[in-house]
Amino acid sequence: MGFFKNQFSNVVEWEEFRDDMIFWKWNNREIKKGSKLVIRSGQDAVFINNGKIEGIFEQEGVYNVDSDIIPFLSTLKGFKFGFNSGMRVEVLFVNTKEFTVRWGTQSPILIPTPQLPGGMPIRANGTFNFKVNDYVTLIDKIAGIKESYLVDDVKVRITSVLNQLLMKWISKEGKDMFNLQANADAIAAGIREDLDMQIMGDGLTVTGFQVMSFNYPAEIQEMITKNASYQMIGDLQKYQQVSMTDGIASGKVAGGGAASDMAGMMMGMNMANEMLKNMNGGRGQGQGQGPAAGPNSGGPSAGAGAGQPSAQQPPAAPAPSSAPGNVTRPNFCPNCGAKNEGANFCPNCGQKLV
Repeated sequence: MGFFKNQFSNVVEWEEFRDDMIFWKWNNREIKKGSKLVIRSGQDAVFINNGKIEGIFEQEGVYNVDSDIIPFLSTLKGFKFGFNSGMRVEVLFVNTKEFTVRWGTQSPILIPTPQLPGGMPIRANGTFNFKVNDYVTLIDKIAGIKESYLVDDVKVRITSVLNQLLMKWISKEGKDMFNLQANADAIAAGIREDLDMQIMGDGLTVTGFQVMSFNYPAEIQEMITKNASYQMIGDLQKYQQVSMTDGIASGKVAGGGAASDMAGMMMGMNMANEMLKNMNGGRGQGQGQGPAAGPNSGGPSAGAGAGQPSAQQPPAAPAPSSAPGNVTRPNFCPNCGAKNEGANFCPNCGQKLV
């Protein structure tokens, strides 16, 4: 025991821990008698000798190499002979947590669609999750040649194939190209399976893939919004009237231009037509009630009692004539100046002319 009394006691621990680091390798140093192994929460320690895994320690805590570690590393040369000299062994510290990474398309993806011969340009963004699940494969493919491995390294690997996978699964599951969000879950599930196959060979697994939003070009989004408005209102003619009124009220259709004149004329004609319909409806109701009081409907003589004088109702006053000879109408509207062709209301602004 005197041989080890003055020797330095190494501490084997993850010295450069970072949240975005997947693994870090402790190497090029000797593990001596009295050394300690420190494993923190969310870490595993993998002892490697000549590329072969000699032991995996998963529980957090502080371990004494001579009493806690050696029994699990008895196959190592030097350890089984009483550990009389230092031993160079690599220790791979692995971050066991699940990593969450944001992704987004760098440029629009042109999705083939019959509506647009050149394809629908779409951007998308979301998140994906992954973790380490196979230490043997991880050491064989990555840790054997790298001292550390970062989340950004995996992100580069995944985003390099993401555009092709988005195109594949949008074309397959995007039943409504103008409402891809409705099928986002099915699209994401397909992409997750393909991405898992991509990184499975590195000892990693994709545990989740989410699409937060699909983004269309501004002109396409405007068309989608207008289409939704048409469906909400239901009546295209009513939508045009509302849009025209809103445009005039907001000042977007103003001034003496052709658009303003056209909007004003159409709105005036629509108002005049509605007023004429209302007047004609009122007259029809009044005329329909007249005959009920006439003599042919069993008038007062039929309902009068004996000895009572029969009372005859006075004739109803004739409705005002709309003949041009009876009423004088101005040739031009006093409100807007539009020419009048003998109508009771101005066809442009709806002004009453009689």
